[in-house]
Amino acid sequence: MNLSELGYVAGWRVARALPGPVVAAAFRAGADRAHRRRGGGATRLAANLRRVVGPDVPEAELDVLVRQGLRSYARYWMEAFRLPSLRRDQILAGFRLDGEEKLAADVATGRGAVVALPHAGNWDAAGAWVAANGWPITTVAERLRPEAVFERFVAFRESLGMEILPTHGGARPAFDVLVDRLRAGAVVPLLADRDLSARGIEVDFFGARTRMPAGPALLALRTGAPLYVAHMWYEPDAPCAALEGPLPVPGPDEGPLDQRVRTLTQRIADSLATGIARHPADWHMLQRLWLDQRSAAVADRGR
Repeated sequence: MNLSELGYVAGWRVARALPGPVVAAAFRAGADRAHRRRGGGATRLAANLRRVVGPDVPEAELDVLVRQGLRSYARYWMEAFRLPSLRRDQILAGFRLDGEEKLAADVATGRGAVVALPHAGNWDAAGAWVAANGWPITTVAERLRPEAVFERFVAFRESLGMEILPTHGGARPAFDVLVDRLRAGAVVPLLADRDLSARGIEVDFFGARTRMPAGPALLALRTGAPLYVAHMWYEPDAPCAALEGPLPVPGPDEGPLDQRVRTLTQRIADSLATGIARHPADWHMLQRLWLDQRSAAVADRGR
């Protein structure tokens, strides 16, 4: 077992063993320490939040927002580590979704639903809540390194009732399995604000260019399943979400498939931006996101 795996195992065990207020205080203190140290993750979060709030917000206000963002991110990890110890009734009571009747109808009628998510709030709590309602849910997970860490995350989410597909290396292509699950009436949530494949769709996002995955748009176009965007944030007592949509899906008369995927992915980006702007402190984007950030990083390495 390497250090990464040891850290996650310790997190799961300690966070579940200690009283909630003690764990919350420890994670909050860790977030504040990361804020003071201003390492790479905190610096990238500050740069990303600057894009969200714009150039006119004073640096002191941005710094407060970064601290809030790191605390929100720490809260996500604390809650994720404690999720497996919760009963079904606690999971149902511990998450709130505005628009749940839409998902209930989509599952009941057998058409399924695609839900595009940001890295915000608590997406694991959202998935556990869907499963606790008795609705089938299938999603994908990035293959982390080392493999043992990936396997632990898969086991963690499967213990909450979710079916997890690897982004690559599975028995069947993940996209094909997701098509089958949607046609069987499943909920398919997909993180959609950051492309990991380098083959994503280029979109405008907070006034600059980035890439987002084509999967949510392509699945909706392929299956006819409704496509929603989930706005996700924290209230003091619970993680929350609200569904926007179904988004209008361009028809065959609006161009070839690749053009329709681009159009729909831009609609997803616009909707994600609306939700993130409402709750910027709960957007956990500690990685480089925009294309000009990546170009600058490459140039810095070259120098």
